[in-house]
Parts: sequence; structure tokens; C-alpha cells
Amino acid sequence: MPRDTEPPTGGHPPRDPERAGSPDPSEPAALRAPAVPVHGPGPGGAPSRGYRAVFAVVEFRAVFAAHLLSLLGVVVSELALTVLVYDLTDSPLLSALTFALGMLPYLVGGTLFAGIADRYPARRVLVTCDLICAACVAVMVLPGTPVAGLLLLRCLVAAVSPVFTGTRMAALTDILGEGDLFVLGRSLLRIVSQSALLAGFGVGGLLLAVVSPRGAITITVVTFLCSAALLRIGTRDRPARTMGKGGGTLLGESLAGARLVLGHRRIRALLLLFWLPPAFVVAPEALAAPYADEIGVGSAALGLLMCAMPVGSIAAELYTGAALSPRTRSRVVLPLAAAGLLPLVLYGFRPPVALAAVALVLAGAGSAYVIGLDQWFVEAVPDELRGRAMTLLTAGLMTLQGVGMALAGLAAEFFPVHQVVAGAGVVGTLCLLVLVAEVRRTAPAHRIRTEVRDGADQHMTSG
Repeated sequence: MPRDTEPPTGGHPPRDPERAGSPDPSEPAALRAPAVPVHGPGPGGAPSRGYRAVFAVVEFRAVFAAHLLSLLGVVVSELALTVLVYDLTDSPLLSALTFALGMLPYLVGGTLFAGIADRYPARRVLVTCDLICAACVAVMVLPGTPVAGLLLLRCLVAAVSPVFTGTRMAALTDILGEGDLFVLGRSLLRIVSQSALLAGFGVGGLLLAVVSPRGAITITVVTFLCSAALLRIGTRDRPARTMGKGGGTLLGESLAGARLVLGHRRIRALLLLFWLPPAFVVAPEALAAPYADEIGVGSAALGLLMCAMPVGSIAAELYTGAALSPRTRSRVVLPLAAAGLLPLVLYGFRPPVALAAVALVLAGAGSAYVIGLDQWFVEAVPDELRGRAMTLLTAGLMTLQGVGMALAGLAAEFFPVHQVVAGAGVVGTLCLLVLVAEVRRTAPAHRIRTEVRDGADQHMTSG
């Protein structure tokens, strides 16, 4: 979840075309989004058609199954590779570095290769990414592969991941439209990701009890290949978004896309709203083991602390997606984002395990704001930039989570763990209050007018 600076102000403020409701001739054409969202919710913010409507789309079922397979492959291979590196080196540092390398290359891949997502047809990109991951994992299995080679291959898989995820996110708007089905489809993929992290480490642990680390990694080759086959057979071959209009190099298109996305005030504010809460909320997870040691509890309690936040996140997302109308989901975005980190303040009282777990469940539930934010983001980003914008979103998300973990660990070297977690809640909330104000200021004028007519608070529902 990266951040960037606000454009300079002073003199006459720059005209915001989204607030004005009409395009600004001085703005780059690629960033002139339509004034009215496409495929939005029906009149009156009718209740959501629910997750079953998403599964009724045949192409989404293929994407969903492929996502589940590739995700399990990633989780199991990460665990098995960590064990393999430790077996080969007896080095805790190198073993931990294997996990860290799963996050660090995201920024590189998501920035330098983002142009792939718009430059080439989505199906070709997705299948190629899966095949690259399968090839990398297959080389890891070879007995002669040195530790340095294992770590390098791990970096390559991580660099490919944001391109794959960003391309898939953009492709969902083609498969499901840009309205409620897209929002619920994204929600389902997030729920699966959270669930797979819980189940994947359990499955990986059981797998390593009966097969060697290389054997477990071999199984993940099959999951990547099956994912590639599902995407190849189960999705349509659509043309590239840019249709070859860029004409420049891949690197140039990627960097130009990043400049356009980050240079647009509205899109930048929405990206930060995706990025900042997870950057702070990772503190209790990163420090779960030190906190368990601080309050003198065992490994069972540690497991409870690690599971609490994903459980809260999954439950809240399911409820929000299934029970709330699109308009209500839009209204709760900013309140949930602003208050989502406050439960972490309970750590300041050094709570016992049960109360700490409740705080983590509540903090996880706060992430449900992302469902409504997905809709705002897809409305703000024009189609020809969507792949690059979503790739950048993914890269920033993973990168800032890694930075957040590192900073939490660093702070815990100087302060008690419970104070560090509580401090993350306080500092994060203050940052988000400033950001929420910025998101409100950049709200599209047409949406504000609609919400005022509905009698709602324009600041709570803008986006």
C-alpha cells in the first residue's frame, strides 16, 4: 500500500473534472472517465442479487476455480520452500527471507511490468503467468538447484503475481460488467484468499508430514497447470485494452500508466484508501508471537490470535456482500475505513487473549469497506488504464503490508509490543481521517447530487 504526494496547491485550485461533472480539456484523455457509471445498481439502490448471481456466470466459475487452485499452490509452495531452504542451510535468516521475498518484488513487478495487463489480451496474460509460475516451481524441485537459485525463482514468481492479479481484476469487469456483479465477484475472490491462507497452511503442514518439501512443491506445479488450463478453456479470448495504440516500449507504457494513475487526484485518493488500512492492521499479526510471549500464553493462544482477524474479515465481507444493497455498501465505506483501526487501541491495556482476539475480529470486520470501494475505483479508472491501475493497486497493497510488518517489528525493538499495536491503531486512524476528507473532496458531483436527493449525507456516500 504505497503513498505519494499531493499535487501542489496555491493560487487558483485546479479544476477537478469529476467534481465539476464535465471533462477538463487540460486533463490527459486517458483519465477522462465517463460522468455516469456503467452497469451501476438499479434505481433506489435495490438489494444485491447476491453471490449466487455471480456463480451463474460460466466464465466466473472458471476464474474462481483457477484462483483457488493457484492460490493453494502459492501457499503450499511458500511453506514447503521455507522448510526446504531451512533443511539445506540450517539458517533461520534464509528461511525467513524466503517468506519476505514473497512481498518485496511486488513493487518491481507491479510498476515495471504493469503495461502487460493492458497491452496484451487478458486470457493470454493470465495463462502465461500461470505457466511461468509452474515452470519456476518445477525448477525448484530439481535436486541440483542451489539455494540462491531457489530464492531467485521465488522472486520471479512474486514479480509475476501483481501482473496476474491486476489483469484478472480488470478482466472481471469484462466478464461481470462494472456494477454489482463485479463487486461481488471481487468479494468472493478475497474471501477465498483469506480462507485459503488459513486452510493452505494447514494443508501444507499435513502434506509435509507425509511427503518431502520437494514432493509438496511438485504438487503445486500441477495446481498452476490446472489453473492455466481452466483459464484457457473456460474464458473468452478478448482483445487487448489498448489495442496496440500505445506504440511505446512495455517499460514506457508501464511507467506512463503509473504516472497517469498516481497523478490523478481522485484515483490516488482511492488507491491510498485501499493501501493504508492494511499497512497498519498487519501490526498485531506481525507481532502475534511476541505478544503471546509478553502475556505468557502458549502456542494454542497464538493460533487463536493469528486466526481472529481473517475470521472477522471473512464474516463481515460475506454479510456485507449478501445482506446490504449496493447503495448501503457505498454509504458505509468511509465510516468503516475511518474507524476500522480503532479496535487495535484495546491493545494499549495489554488485554488477555480472549479480549485481544475480539479486538482482532473487529479490526478484520472493518475491512468490509473494500466492497463499496471496489465500485468507486472501477468507476474512476477508464477502461484503457484499468489493467495497469489494478496491477499497481495489487503491488502497492502487498508492498506496504510488508513495510508495515517491518516497521512494527522495528518499533517493538524499542517499545512494548502492546504499545506498538495500540500506536498503530492511533496513528493509522489519524492518517485515515485525513485521507477520508480527501476522498470526500474528490467525490464526483453527479454522485453527490444523487445522494442529496436521496436524503443521505453526501460525505458518507460520495465516491
